[in-house]
Order: sequence, then structure tokens, then C-alpha cells
Amino acid sequence: MKSNKGIYVWLPLCIALSIAAGIFIGNVFSVFSPIRGWIGNSGSNKLETIFDYINKSYVDTVNVDDLMESAIPTIIAGLDPHSTYISAENMELTGDELEGHFSGIGVEFMLQSDTVVIVNIVPGGPSEAVGIIPGDRLVYVNDSLFVGKGLNEEKVFRNLRGKKDTKVKLDIKRGTSKDLISFEVTRADVPVKTVPVSYIIDDKVGYIKVTKFGSTTYNEFITAIAKLKSQGCESFIVDLQGNTGGYMGAAIMMTNEFLPSGNMIVYTEGRAYPRENVFADGSGTCKENQLVVLIDEGSASASEIFSGAMQDNDRGLIVGRRSFGKGLVQSRHVFRDGSALQLTIARYHTPSGRCIQKAYKKGDRTDYDLDLVNRYNRGEFDNRDSIKLDNLPKFQTLSGRPVYGDDGILADVFVPRDTIGINSYYLRVANSGALREYAFSYTEQNRELFKKYKTWQEAERFLATQPLVDNLVEYAYGKGIRRQPYLIQESRKLLQTQIASFIIRNLYGEEGFYSIFQKDDSILKEALNLIKANKATVDAIKEERYK
Repeated sequence: MKSNKGIYVWLPLCIALSIAAGIFIGNVFSVFSPIRGWIGNSGSNKLETIFDYINKSYVDTVNVDDLMESAIPTIIAGLDPHSTYISAENMELTGDELEGHFSGIGVEFMLQSDTVVIVNIVPGGPSEAVGIIPGDRLVYVNDSLFVGKGLNEEKVFRNLRGKKDTKVKLDIKRGTSKDLISFEVTRADVPVKTVPVSYIIDDKVGYIKVTKFGSTTYNEFITAIAKLKSQGCESFIVDLQGNTGGYMGAAIMMTNEFLPSGNMIVYTEGRAYPRENVFADGSGTCKENQLVVLIDEGSASASEIFSGAMQDNDRGLIVGRRSFGKGLVQSRHVFRDGSALQLTIARYHTPSGRCIQKAYKKGDRTDYDLDLVNRYNRGEFDNRDSIKLDNLPKFQTLSGRPVYGDDGILADVFVPRDTIGINSYYLRVANSGALREYAFSYTEQNRELFKKYKTWQEAERFLATQPLVDNLVEYAYGKGIRRQPYLIQESRKLLQTQIASFIIRNLYGEEGFYSIFQKDDSILKEALNLIKANKATVDAIKEERYK
């Protein structure tokens, strides 16, 4: 989904720091031996010798394990930007979302006025089983007060997530009741969908959103394809905007659905890992369908494997903006204490031979972390001509179209970020959380009313008659955001659309949310226009030189 008009409105620095820090997952396993014991003064065991010498001879008692925990991140920081050490504590917080689940209580929450408010309940999850409902507010967790200014999302995750079959006691305030309601919730595996929505976006055109590549992604994807085909879809839009990657295997299986037998999907190669080629086996179900792939600066890693294979094989049309540029493969080794090392072991290459990894300096992440900021500052999000190709290695697709390596995947059809309606007032309201808070507050006040609307379409028509923006303005004013009539009017249509979409999500789920949220999305409109003009067929892609 298009991020620059989303409620999660980013500033360029935030994107650069968060994406660069968050994209590091590979799909193969390596061998890494932790430091053990005294082995002597051999140069190859200097680190072991140092820690052992400190342990035996330092003037004061020290905790060598703590020293090691501090030293390992520093050592790994001298490598590439995507090799990283994850402490046991952070591993437990992260969970196994790429495996299609994590262990927790099964709720979606938001922080409102220093209080955790339950927004949605995961169907079939542990919270639903005990009777927790949307709108409930957490007051105590395990008999400790759980409200106030010190509350943040990380603290909530650390308290609500945990090992499977462990219990957590929650004291909840419901509605206007003065008394708290106590629940004991047994944590369980909570499913995580990586294909949150698929629906018919226009006549015979199916839209599929893929948020990451996990162990369940392929099954979710082919289920979505089968559903859309049964509804008459003949062309597909696969949305990878903001998809930071995940398991390479999931991207390979997804790619296989679109390529004829013998076409290369990807190859990997590293110093200790000989080149390994992966080819399509011809079993895919979508080899003849028109395909458009949506990418942006947040699309990385496995997203770029899929996009690069479609582009190099002239199989799909890539629409949007230049991708992140992560062409490094990591392996994960989990230690006995639950911590983990994710180490870069190879580079992957698209079928034409491109490695799309952007430049970095070992041990110095400053420029790397600011890359998206620099792209923004030089106007790359708004103008394709801001992208400098002179120093990039040039490759060719199967039909001879020029493509470039070493700096992400360049879209065949460039679509600038959509800034209509985005101004200083909109950004303050969105970034403060007031927009989403108001949408949830409206939902809670009107749940009974909406029971008479059986579909999200009916509910949307009702919402179109309501003064949602004016009410939001008053709500935001109460939170210290002053009224600015000219800017409010300029953002009115965008605000109305987004308020309605969040209300619909709270009540009816993801399909209604995406359908409303993206109705004016410029990148989606461009994709639809290309499909309607039959420019996303294999023959058309081979014949055209898109600019």
C-alpha cells in the first residue's frame, strides 16, 4: 500500500533509519561456533584468549558473559550493514513472524492517552477465547499498573508477548463500567498473515498485497490467486511497496508461478558458497496472465528478487520508484541462550547478472543509513531524471532492454510520490496519532449503529454522509493541534478517505480498508491503465522501451 499517503506518514530520515535497520533476513543456515574455553595464545584464538585472561587475572570480579554481549555487536558492526547480532531479549520480542506466527495474546492495540486500547481481536486467538473484545482498555498486567507516560509499544510487546503456554493476568476497563474485569490469558501461537488482502480491483483485474516473505507467504499467495481466478480475474497487480523482504525461498516459489520452464529466477554466490542457480520448473499457474508489480523505496531483499526476475525475463511490468537496494543473503545462527547472529554469506543476482546491492562501507553505516534521505533531498521520489545511471553497470533483459545493477531495481514505469492533500496540518494530525485515534473513537461510539450494514460498501456509503473531517478537526484541536481552515480544506478529501478507511477496517476488515484507502492512489491507477491498455503482456513488454 502506498506509504506516502498512509496514516503511517514517514519523514525521510525515519524511513532511512528504520528500513536500513530492519531488513536483514535470509533463508539459509550456516555454522557458527560460539567462544568456548581456554585454548591458548594462538593468533586465531586471540578473542578467546583475551576473555579468558580477563576472567582469570583482572583486578576486580567481572561478568565475562556481559563483556561478550557488549563486544559482539561491535565486532559485527565492522562488517556489512545487514550482518547483525540479536540479543536473546530482542529475539523473544521479535518472535517468529516470518514463520507465520508469534506467541502472544492475539490482539491489535493502540496507545491512546497513555492507555493500551484493544482495537481488534485475532479470530480464534487466546484473547477471543476468554472474552476480551475491541474497545477494552488495559489497566493492570500481572497486578502491575499498566497506564501512564512511561508506556510505549516496546513495553507492551514485552509484557503481552511471551513463550507459548505461559499465562498473563489482565485487568481491563470496559465501557463505562466502574469495575475492572479480570482475565487470565494463556499465550499461544498467533497467526501472522503476509498476504493481508486480495480482491478484484477492476474488471478482471486482481490486486494482491504482500507485506513480507515468510514461510506461509507462498500458500497464502496461491490461495489468493486461485480465489481471484475463480472470480474471473485474468490480470494481476502484485503490490510489494514497503515489503522489506524475508525468506528467499518464498520469493522463489512465488516467482515460479509466473515463469516458463527453464527461465532463471535468481542465483547466489559467496566466498564460501559456490554459485547456485535457481530456474523455473514450468509448474506455475500464471505464466500467461498480465502482471504489474508495484515497488517503492521500501521494497527490499526478497521483494527485489521477485521484481528483478520479472523484469529480467520480460515477464512483468515494474511500476513505481527505485527499490531499496539489498542484494545480500544472510544466514541466522541461534545460540543456546536464545540470541542469534545473522551473517551475510552471499550475494544474490538477478537472471541478467545484476547484484542490486547498493554501495556501503564496511564498518561505517552513516552514508548507508542516510541513503533514502539523500534520495529524497535530490528529488528522486518526485523525478526519475534525478536518478544517476552513468556509473552503474549495465545489463540486458532477455529481449535486450537495458537494466542497471548495484543500486536497487529501477521501475519500468516511474510514478512519483503523490502529495495531493499532504500539507503541514495533515502531517501533524497523522503523525500525532489523532487521525487513527478519532477513527477508533468513532467506531466505539457507533458499533451498534453499524450492525445494520451487512457489507463494508453499505457502511462506506453511510460514512460519506457524515461530517468526519469536521469532527476530526475538533478532536485534534482538543489535543493541541490548532485549526487551519485553508490547509484543512486542502486536505479534506484525503482526510475523509483515511478516516473512513480506518473505521471500515475496525468493523469489516482488510478488504474494505484497502479498497477505500487506495481509491485515489496514483501508482495503482497507473498500473490499472497499463493493464487496460494491454501494455503488461509479455509481447508488449518486449517491444516497448519504457521511460
